[in-house]
Amino acid sequence: MSQIRHTPVAPTSTQFRDGGDIIDRHRHDDHQLIYVSSGVLAITTEHGSWIASNDRALWVPANTWHEHRFYGQSRFHTIGFPTRKTPLLNARQPTVIAVDPLVRELLIALTSTTLTPSETRHIDAVLRDRLRRVTTEPIALPAAQDRRLADACRLVENDLRQPHTLAQLAAQVHTSERTLSRLYRDEFGMTYPQWRTRARLFTGLIMLAEGAAVTDTAHACGWATTSAFVHTFAQTMGTTPGAYRAGVRTSPDQ
Repeated sequence: MSQIRHTPVAPTSTQFRDGGDIIDRHRHDDHQLIYVSSGVLAITTEHGSWIASNDRALWVPANTWHEHRFYGQSRFHTIGFPTRKTPLLNARQPTVIAVDPLVRELLIALTSTTLTPSETRHIDAVLRDRLRRVTTEPIALPAAQDRRLADACRLVENDLRQPHTLAQLAAQVHTSERTLSRLYRDEFGMTYPQWRTRARLFTGLIMLAEGAAVTDTAHACGWATTSAFVHTFAQTMGTTPGAYRAGVRTSPDQ
């Protein structure tokens, strides 16, 4: 593991980032809420990987190391929360939250450099109240602890076009199909097919953010038809791949 920087105070700020930019592993003594109003951000922690985009933000609890990779031109907002004043009491691990239009505007406003102290306090209070009402979103790839499970996941992620069966994966990682199936359920709380669908969607989100066509994304992520990809994407994300692609590629200065 690379060295982890310790930055005690989680900053409240806005940054503009290019696609491909990386922020290396670091941790804060504060909680932090991470949001991109344009572009897509992949966030990796010891617990797994998450996607943040303009309709989702990631809550990172204090002392959790995290690293970031940006896809597409991105406008990147972070808000620090002292541990004694947390609005998400039950979020002890990184948690993706839904960002509705009000939360979006509050996040952008609070990271502005033009606010007076009084304005900051008022917006912060409204945001905290709103965060107590938000819903969580399960767009994440949990990190495997068992070596056999980690190896199986890596094989799938390295070639999403290939429809690996559980039996094939089990043979390649030198375990039984029954054991591998149990590992997916025990560690991830989902079946192998459910995890594979999530892995394909995770990659699809990144490809769309980088400008890939919907059809190309569907095929690269292992869907036999574009319509099947669109259906699964819409069911999970609440929007179509085309609409998502257009939204995340909005100019960062908007």
